[in-house]
Amino acid sequence: MARRTVGKTSTNGRKAVPAEQFKPLIRESYFYSPEVIEDIQVKAQLGRYRIRGFGTLRQLPSFRDLTFVTSGLSRVPLEGYREKCYTDTILGSRHAKKPLHLKTPVTITGMSFGALSRNAKIALGKAATRIGTSTTTGDGGMLAAEREASHLLVYQVLPSRYGFNPDHLRMADALEVVIGQGAKPGTGGLLLGQKVSEEIANQRDLPPGVDQRSAVRHPDWMGADDLIIKLEELREATDYQLPIYIKLGAGRVTDDVKLAAKVGADVIFMDGMEAGTGASPELQLDHTGIPTMAALVEAVRALDDLGLREEVQLIIAGGISSGADVAKALALGADAVAIGTAALIALNCNRAIYVEDYEKLGTRPGACHHCHTGMCPVGITTQNPELMARLDIEEAADRVFNYLNALTLEVQLIARACGKSNIHDLEPTDLRALTTDASFITGVPMVGSNKVFGQ
Repeated sequence: MARRTVGKTSTNGRKAVPAEQFKPLIRESYFYSPEVIEDIQVKAQLGRYRIRGFGTLRQLPSFRDLTFVTSGLSRVPLEGYREKCYTDTILGSRHAKKPLHLKTPVTITGMSFGALSRNAKIALGKAATRIGTSTTTGDGGMLAAEREASHLLVYQVLPSRYGFNPDHLRMADALEVVIGQGAKPGTGGLLLGQKVSEEIANQRDLPPGVDQRSAVRHPDWMGADDLIIKLEELREATDYQLPIYIKLGAGRVTDDVKLAAKVGADVIFMDGMEAGTGASPELQLDHTGIPTMAALVEAVRALDDLGLREEVQLIIAGGISSGADVAKALALGADAVAIGTAALIALNCNRAIYVEDYEKLGTRPGACHHCHTGMCPVGITTQNPELMARLDIEEAADRVFNYLNALTLEVQLIARACGKSNIHDLEPTDLRALTTDASFITGVPMVGSNKVFGQ
């Protein structure tokens, strides 16, 4: 048998190609990509898990996989300049004497004074007041200036009890018992020492400059039976005036929603996997929780099973950034949505200013998730006075107000196009799925086939 030789005539009569003419092909491993290799090497140096802010970097099934089927001959659209489309949203009508009446279905989610700067918290409160919606406190208690700036303020009751004050309960407009967060379900909060300034330490009764890790569960109750008693205590402390939310990180959605409804929640707040945070183990951001769209569908189904869909309001959060997202959430059964990361971006997060400071953090505008460092170039997630001064409160409040107004107008635009005079009349039949995943998850028919994938 003849042997093949490089540069000589081969057995088939053709001249072989010299090996040196081949350019080596660089091939990356799917399982050990450059990102995976970098992650392993960083952990080999640190000896612990990685921590960062913002939210998951993964691509997930989302509201973007749905589209609206609008009016034509079979349904009459509404004229935007002449026919009203109502956006009023009522939250907490189940038990509270004073439910929240919002002018828009978009609220500001809980973000702590500590994770955010004083200027950021005040600006969010001012913007929410102007648009007619609520904002929320966070781990660490109520900032007096935020209470003053916010017409409607939701006061969080968290496992840590840092900064908790019974008098502040009675100053609030609603209470939110936090069981978990979408960005890190099953774990507590985290505020690294570089953000625990003297002011933050005094408010939380902690030593300054020391990492603050919050408890993963409430210290005074362990299960649903105990929670019934806790909710009754909170209602009694506030003279039965205020709605009580229960905030859940999307995990065991069906069971959690049913228990929250049965123990007496006025409102259930479901925080999906795309939700953001000031600081979290990176592993949790990308590998725990349920995507927002899927969590919403499962939560609605759970309330339907109990016959409480019209009685218990549902707020959904996590990755919502446009009026289209809001409208799709309402169509799938949410009563309202909450935004956090999007509100910070409206403040100025990741804006291309102070670029040299982004570079010092090893990043660039548009790709910054260094909230946990306390070195925010635009003064939002920092307690550094010099950096904080970069965020002008009034200008920031204007931007967030404009953004909230734009979201509200976008939801109205879609509702009118679907022939609805109230945004809360949007329904699943107004939607079609663009992917098989979205159809399977939501039960919405696929475009073109009008069939639900998997059924």
